Amino acid sequence: MSSANSTVWKHSSKYSAESSCKHCEGVIRHEPWCVTESQAVSYAYDILLDAGKLTLEDRLILHALGVAWVNNSCHCEAA
Repeated sequence: MSSANSTVWKHSSKYSAESSCKHCEGVIRHEPWCVTESQAVSYAYDILLDAGKLTLEDRLILHALGVAWVNNSCHCEAA
């Protein structure tokens, strides 16, 4: 058997699935809706993890709508 036939080709790209963003799975760049790129998405992500980060204005709006925004039992990782 020749060594040319047994050569293993390796992927030479420096990008891989392991290096992708855990939020949007972007490898080269983040998606516009990614928590790391959008302040609005980042705020929404933060208030899901900690109800205390809700702004007074949003708290009043939710209260007027009859929503009780409280901490949940989500075991998500922070951004």
